[in-house]
Amino acid sequence: MNSLSARHRHTRTGLESVTHLQQRHVTMIALGGVIGAGLFVGTGAGIALAGPAVLISFGLAGFLALLIMRMLGEMAAEHPSSGAFSVHAEKALGPWAGFTVGWTYWATVGVVLAVEATGAAKIAANWIPAVPQWTWVLIFMTALTAVNLTNVRNFGEFEFWFAGLKIAAIVLFLALGAAAILNLLPNVDSPGLTNLTDFMPNGWGGVIAGFMAVVFAFGGLEVVTIAAADAEDPKRAIGKAVRTSMTRLLVFYLGSMAVVVTLLPWNDSEVGASPYVAVLNRLGIPAAGQIMNVVIFVALLSAINATLYGAARMLCSLAERGEAPKALLNKKNGVPRNAVLASVGFGFFSVVLNYLWPDTVFLLLLNAVGSALLVVWAFIAVSQIRLRRDIPSPAVPMWGYPYLSWLALAGIAAIIVLMLSDEQARGQILSTGVLVAVIAAVALSRSALRRRSLPDRT
Repeated sequence: MNSLSARHRHTRTGLESVTHLQQRHVTMIALGGVIGAGLFVGTGAGIALAGPAVLISFGLAGFLALLIMRMLGEMAAEHPSSGAFSVHAEKALGPWAGFTVGWTYWATVGVVLAVEATGAAKIAANWIPAVPQWTWVLIFMTALTAVNLTNVRNFGEFEFWFAGLKIAAIVLFLALGAAAILNLLPNVDSPGLTNLTDFMPNGWGGVIAGFMAVVFAFGGLEVVTIAAADAEDPKRAIGKAVRTSMTRLLVFYLGSMAVVVTLLPWNDSEVGASPYVAVLNRLGIPAAGQIMNVVIFVALLSAINATLYGAARMLCSLAERGEAPKALLNKKNGVPRNAVLASVGFGFFSVVLNYLWPDTVFLLLLNAVGSALLVVWAFIAVSQIRLRRDIPSPAVPMWGYPYLSWLALAGIAAIIVLMLSDEQARGQILSTGVLVAVIAAVALSRSALRRRSLPDRT
């Protein structure tokens, strides 16, 4: 009898080990989910627009992301769910809102998967030109789909080490940069603060333009609340991850930008192209470009892994609430397998796109999904403002409620207005608006049909 009982406990423990994430996984997902290729490459555009004042741009963007993360953490700690902000929107605003933000997120990250796989394939094709770009996309999509189909723990382990490599790279970059600024590196003369004397070369207009350029680098923070639902103790996991991750991320982002604009002139063409490579070249690090290519490559693989995980869980959550086909609920070892397969559909289709248009597909896909992040953040802010009324003592309270919640919502609205007034960004925000409007129309139509089908109780 004792032997049978011990065997049962062992079996149960073994099952839990593959169907749940540990605290270390959730914490590292929170840190690594926001550190993507946008930080290592895209920040050059912000520096070109704002100069050294990109530190203000990043500070504003980071503060907004910090508020969104805190609001999301407050709701996720009270209502942990793999549907995260979609479930919160449904509780706060009704089924139409949960449907709209859930399907908008899923459709967007399905395209993001293709963007990330294309970016990684471009790097790999440069390393091994004999293998065409479309083949690399197929390899990456197949490998990371397999990882996500096995069990939750495998996803957690892969993301733990991916995120760890990215964080280690940033910490090493900060250490080398600080040493160079303090004139502690041999054969490297410190410029002191001379590159900061013209701190705001393009005025406040440049700061705002830089803010618009860098705010999207904080995309991905929402994945941690989706992952927390798979943790052994969701409330504790999300609380700890939210409390520790965003402040560290601000240090990484602001610290690395401070190193770049202090060591190099802001208008250096190399800084605009790739600020991290420019700094490593300035420090005399051999093969700096290839080192950063490896880091960016790992960041992209990490992003594919996390994006696929979040997309599949969101789709499964929609199915659980009757907003997607029930066939997507099929699970094994905690993995919604059909939802994973449905979520990689466009990623595999992008193999064809990369075969037909290898040189242009990346920018086309990127422009198609760039501003959907703002829709998700807006739903998070509105949901938190509404739901907080029913949570008198939240485990992870939003700071300065309701003032900072409304400030975050105003910040999102300001970005949308600024994008509409910018000729280059206008098409991106309008395409996102059309997508959201179509999904919302479907959601409202479904709600109306459901009300009509209910029996008349009068």
